[in-house]
Amino acid sequence: MGMKAERMERRMTVGWAMGPWREFGFGLGMLAVLAALLYRMGFFEAGRLLQGGLNLARFAREMFPPDLGILPTIGGGLLETLEMALAGTLLGFLFSFPLGALGSRTLFPAAVVAAARLLMAAIRTVPSLLWAVLMVIVVGLGPLAGTLALAFYTVGYLAKLYAELFEGIDPEILEAMRGVGAKRRHLIRYVLWPESANAILSQLLFMLEYNIRASTVLGLVGAGGIGFYMQIYLSTMAYARLTTVLLTVLLLVLAMDGLSAWIRRRYLLNP
Repeated sequence: MGMKAERMERRMTVGWAMGPWREFGFGLGMLAVLAALLYRMGFFEAGRLLQGGLNLARFAREMFPPDLGILPTIGGGLLETLEMALAGTLLGFLFSFPLGALGSRTLFPAAVVAAARLLMAAIRTVPSLLWAVLMVIVVGLGPLAGTLALAFYTVGYLAKLYAELFEGIDPEILEAMRGVGAKRRHLIRYVLWPESANAILSQLLFMLEYNIRASTVLGLVGAGGIGFYMQIYLSTMAYARLTTVLLTVLLLVLAMDGLSAWIRRRYLLNP
């Protein structure tokens, strides 16, 4: 409580030192930047916004009521989407953990860390949809391309998160283990994993949730999943059927969010 009170008091002191006019000027400046950006993008063109609103209303009328008759047809695509997300996340995790360890400055020399972090940055540069296009070129159409695309995307982000997580471990613990002759593999097994297990699994669950959302659109480029049906219904302007697809995806996402929250409460919040 004493430490928290001191931090709060320090923040208040800094805030008063800045002065209300400086804070007001900063906020006004941010609003001016936002207004300038929106102006460049045409946000203040009333005619364009009005036409957009009319188009949206027309589109919404054609989307309802949803066509529930296609549920048996899209069920397989929905299951395939879930399988792609799960397989891609787990496959990506298998590579993310060791790559994250290689990117930790507390474990490896600077040259190894630099190479590992460069690889992470290169993988993160490519968005998941572009990974899907590349994997379709490499392995052909179907869920394998989508699974590999999600795996690459997972490696880029989880490895970066894990590297930062590992560097946050108390260095005194690492030095104590080194003092009794522990090698790097011992540090990873008996320090990194026990100290970071909750955060590692929590971030893995978050990545699974994200990949379920991402996998729904990979079918737009032929990488499997329910996105294949989305592409068909969009191209044929079957918007009522598209609504059904979106509702099933929403139910899947909500179910996975609920399962993830239960796992966190059951296993991660009470180590």
